[in-house]
Order: sequence, then structure tokens, then C-alpha cells
Amino acid sequence: MSVNALYDYKFEPRDKVENFHGMQLLYLYWPHHLMYCSPFAFLVQPDMTFGAFIEEVLKPAVAAHPDAGNASFLDARWQLNGEPFTPDASATLKDSGIDHKSMLTVITPELNGIAGSAS
Repeated sequence: MSVNALYDYKFEPRDKVENFHGMQLLYLYWPHHLMYCSPFAFLVQPDMTFGAFIEEVLKPAVAAHPDAGNASFLDARWQLNGEPFTPDASATLKDSGIDHKSMLTVITPELNGIAGSAS
């Protein structure tokens, strides 16, 4: 639901990329895995490779989920900001078009949540 201010509401956003000291926010959603109630918010380096992001950030973050060990994230279907996306494990996040506050969605069709709860 949107909110309309009753006056001229001007402010300096605090989540600008300049305020993250060379890092950037990256959101990630894993549909049907509702052990996590919302997308993850990660603080990442833009020059990190996509493969390093998977191994060093994503896999440890989802390790507690029963489906995590069966997830082949690099072979999954991906979206970047709602559009189809094919990641290159050796490319940096920046070179992949992933910038500050981008939203990644990883779709693992063979996995349907805890005990198939999303089926």
C-alpha cells in the first residue's frame, strides 16, 4: 500500500550505494522455500564473481534448509529484477549487471520446499 505525505516530504535516502563503502545490497528470493519468510538481503562486493557469491554467501545462508543440499544453484533458473537471467559463474556481479539493490530470484523447479509443501 502506498503512502502519500500531506506535505512536501524531502529527505536524503540512507541506503544509497555511496553509504556502503564499496559494497552493495543484493536481495535474493528462493520461491517455495518458505522457511525464509522474505527475500534475503546480502551485503556483497561488486567485484565478487557469481560463483563465489553462490559458494561463499548463498550456500551458507540457506544451509539450514532441508532442500539446500539438493539445490544446484548454478543450474537453476534465475531472474534479475524480474527478467530472465543466465549467470556466468566466472563473471563479477557488476559485469553481470547486478548492481546496488538488485533482486535475484533463484527457481529450483525440482525442489518444492520442506517435504514438498509447495506442491
